[in-house]
Amino acid sequence: MRVISLSVDGIVQSAQRGLYDWLANQDADLICLQDLRARERDMEKPEYQLEGYFAYFFDSGTKNYNGVAIYTRFQPKALIYGLGFASGVDMEGRYLQVDYEQLSVGSLLAPSATSELESQEVKIKFFDDFQAHLDKITRKRREYIFCGNWAMAHTPRDVSNSAENQHNSGFLPHERQWLSQLYNQLGYVDAFRRVNKDSDEYSWWPKGTKGDGDGWRTDFQVVSNSIGPKVEYAAIYKTQQFSSHMPVIIDYDIELQP
Repeated sequence: MRVISLSVDGIVQSAQRGLYDWLANQDADLICLQDLRARERDMEKPEYQLEGYFAYFFDSGTKNYNGVAIYTRFQPKALIYGLGFASGVDMEGRYLQVDYEQLSVGSLLAPSATSELESQEVKIKFFDDFQAHLDKITRKRREYIFCGNWAMAHTPRDVSNSAENQHNSGFLPHERQWLSQLYNQLGYVDAFRRVNKDSDEYSWWPKGTKGDGDGWRTDFQVVSNSIGPKVEYAAIYKTQQFSSHMPVIIDYDIELQP
């Protein structure tokens, strides 16, 4: 099973850069897109459809910002819109999930944060609530793949200038600690790092152009512990650039059961 994830910085721009032509030739079973910056009714246009795929979208509801999508070859048994946090902070980002017999795949857009205190607090609250959610679902007899733009990097090898960026949002100590807890305490797995240990693998270029400025790896496919051994191949596609983020491609030894 091949899963592709990409944060698109606006679907209109990415489509104009050839994203859908590229996706049509990737033989992916599931495609998770984030940061669509479009309404669901706009996403129903022919130029945003992929032949042979069911397409599902979750927009911001009011404005042309954020939004996520999942394209899948197999019609799911259920769809879940949002994470249902009591605080409501999950709506500061976006989350869409497709459920199959024993597997759930989610497309996640985490809230980003600047140096402003309020936005930092929103991001912290989001990930605290998300951690509680992930802890709860580990007790279910179900496997999970969470694809998305997590808006933070984990270790120094995930940021090209880690020493200079250690005080910047996305690489702050509490953000790195959150990811460490996710992997070391809750038992989830960074699917990319399961098979790819290279230190120069970056999925996001904040200045917009690959190779211009610092590179960050902030786009992950985080999977249940039981899926970790099933990761066969992982790569960040760098030949074409559809946004400031690069597509993350993971192959799993999983046969999807509709």
